[in-house]
Amino acid sequence: MNDLEKKSFYSFLGLYIVSSLIFIAFVSFWYYTAQKHALESETYYKLEHIADRKASDIVMSHMNNTPMRSMTIPKDVELALINTKGMVQEGRLVDPHIDIKPGYFTVGDYTMLISNAPHEHLNISYVVVQSKSLKEKFNSLKKMIWTVMGVSFLAMVIIAWVLSKLFMKPVHERILQIERFVNDITHELNTPITSLSMSTDQALEAGNCTEKTLKNISISTKQLYDIYSSLTYLNFNHKEEISEPLDLKDVLEKSIAYYKPLAEIKRIEFEVTLENSNCVIPKSSLILLFGNLIGNAIKYSSPGSTITISLKNRILKIIDEGIGIDQKNKKIIFEKFKRGTEYSGGFGVGLSIVKSICDEYGIDIEIDSVVNKGTEFRLNFTTHDKKFRGSL
Repeated sequence: MNDLEKKSFYSFLGLYIVSSLIFIAFVSFWYYTAQKHALESETYYKLEHIADRKASDIVMSHMNNTPMRSMTIPKDVELALINTKGMVQEGRLVDPHIDIKPGYFTVGDYTMLISNAPHEHLNISYVVVQSKSLKEKFNSLKKMIWTVMGVSFLAMVIIAWVLSKLFMKPVHERILQIERFVNDITHELNTPITSLSMSTDQALEAGNCTEKTLKNISISTKQLYDIYSSLTYLNFNHKEEISEPLDLKDVLEKSIAYYKPLAEIKRIEFEVTLENSNCVIPKSSLILLFGNLIGNAIKYSSPGSTITISLKNRILKIIDEGIGIDQKNKKIIFEKFKRGTEYSGGFGVGLSIVKSICDEYGIDIEIDSVVNKGTEFRLNFTTHDKKFRGSL
């Protein structure tokens, strides 16, 4: 998968997994709460039943003047009989310091029911029934729920992965079609562009055509090559190129010279102030970056105007005297296929490529523009230095 497909795939996968996790957690919490209440009720009625039985035996023994019968109780239950003086007459209390009064309590790991049902028969005031089975049942319940949650979540992840693959399959097929289309276009454009460029150079050397004609051919060739470069960069599977140390001044001078014939058609002058400044970046990306900015400046400048290009303190400024950009459109001009104006045509990809290159190589880009007065682009390469420190 390419980067675009991976982003979509993992976004869908993440959304599915997170929503599934929330659902599983909600269901588990609801189940735990319901089971907890059920276990608490079950334990309460169990202890109450034992206390009532014991109290009944005490009352019957007192009324019949017979010895109190021994009573079989579950292994997880402990009984204690409290006499009228508040002392333990039989059994033991798990907490000797507890305040003896009727009720249902939790003391440490024990659940305790204190019943006054004996009503002081045989001088016994309270029956205390104690059990820690509820705590153990809670622990078993939690362990079971965590196990089920883990298994369910693992199953959800597997299902999410399969569904994400199925979801991405038609998208992947569509992207392959687009990639083939772009590759075919770039391949078809590359052949005539190369041939036209070579023919132009040969004609210029031989002097068989007028300079104006050859200049028009050269300009057309360069415009075709710009389209070719943009399409190549927009190809989803464009390979990451190797960065190399470059002098920004040298690349800028070549870019300005490249676009000078196009500027001369509109009688546009370049005012250039450049200082040497090194950076580490693929040369083709830097050429594409400068080319789009200079080409845009020419495209949207008024005839007879001046384009100012300066490189100082690792800050590049490209200032034109063109139509400018409306304030409301400044937010969208870096988006692919979005244009700030309908003036002079275009594909709406140039500035998106500029932004993409700047983001990839840590170059800050800023823009100031006033409608009908001009636009200034500023590229700050000091942030690039921080990202690629040690390569310079």
